[in-house]
Amino acid sequence: MRLSKKKTYIWIGGAAIVAIAGFLLSKIGDNNINIANEGNISSIAGINCQNSNARPFAVMLSSDPEARPLSGVGEADIVFEMPVTPNQVTRMMAIFQCNQPKELGSIRSSRLDFLPLALGLNPIYAHFGGEHTVLERLNDGVIDNIDGLKYDGTVYYRKSSIPRPHNSFTDFDSLKKISDKLGYQTTGATISYLHEKNDKSLGVINPPVIYKGNFEVEWAYDQETNSYSRTRAGEEETDKNTGEQVRTKNVVFMETSWSPIDKDYIRIKTIGTGDISVYKNGQMVEGTWSKAGEKEKLFFYDAQEKEMIFAPGSIWVEIITD
Repeated sequence: MRLSKKKTYIWIGGAAIVAIAGFLLSKIGDNNINIANEGNISSIAGINCQNSNARPFAVMLSSDPEARPLSGVGEADIVFEMPVTPNQVTRMMAIFQCNQPKELGSIRSSRLDFLPLALGLNPIYAHFGGEHTVLERLNDGVIDNIDGLKYDGTVYYRKSSIPRPHNSFTDFDSLKKISDKLGYQTTGATISYLHEKNDKSLGVINPPVIYKGNFEVEWAYDQETNSYSRTRAGEEETDKNTGEQVRTKNVVFMETSWSPIDKDYIRIKTIGTGDISVYKNGQMVEGTWSKAGEKEKLFFYDAQEKEMIFAPGSIWVEIITD
């Protein structure tokens, strides 16, 4: 039977609505896709940001009491922290893509254990010197890097109010200018982590306290903001740029092993596999980490061996040893 022109229009309009609704429902069912402004979602942090296509910078930061409060650490998309001495003095490597802090520091030296973590993210690597073994590889160009030993007083500057070697700082304008001069590619993030679409509290679990003494770290879950606030050695850790307490959406306890180098330094295993505990949305999810090679991505898996889906926002990876 032939449809009237009016009924035809109604039928076409209804079909279009059903098709659009089906498309939206399919997107809503996918926890890894954010419908709004999909093209501006950071593949690293899973949030909408202006610099979503920027190549990240990896910046070595001090963890020592003399350097606190650090500048810029609260704006990082990912932070890796690990012990570098037998008595658990820690050091950090902060990854920046979405945010570009007005100041970064204090900048510290590279350690060989951090190199695979950096290589797996393909960032531009900012550091101030390094241990002999890793410095040779950096000078040979294993990764695009900006060394404070070469650019002290230009890209990096000193603050007389802070004792050496904790008084070296830089900023994003300086890092970007020297990157352009050196011919480093500054766009195109090549690594991604999965993130949920929704930001919702699902529990009230706090991570346990880790590390020791002046480097003791505690993360406290805040159900209202669905985030974890950081305390070090019993005091709130603040970002000097903002004056605000450091917070993150995800805390990963990455378990691994270590071996001694000498009485002052240790070697942390960052290639291989191990257990993880992921704190997100007020819950704790157990799983494993895997890194097949130096330049391979560091994967996080849940108990079903599926890639971990993080809460939208920053990730703080605390590397802990037995």
